[in-house]
Amino acid sequence: MTVAQTTKYVIKYKLNGERRFEFAQLVNGTEEEAKAELARLHDQQDTISDIVVSKPL
Repeated sequence: MTVAQTTKYVIKYKLNGERRFEFAQLVNGTEEEAKAELARLHDQQDTISDIVVSKPL
């Protein structure tokens, strides 16, 4: 069994118009990965926008 190497990223985004951020372990740090992680964390009816993924300093 191969375990994917993950890296800690910061996901900056807006949740229902309010600026938020989360730390997440992602494989590639793509916006698609970030969207999937945020969808897992929040309710379906929440509006998630302005997603920016970056490595923490």
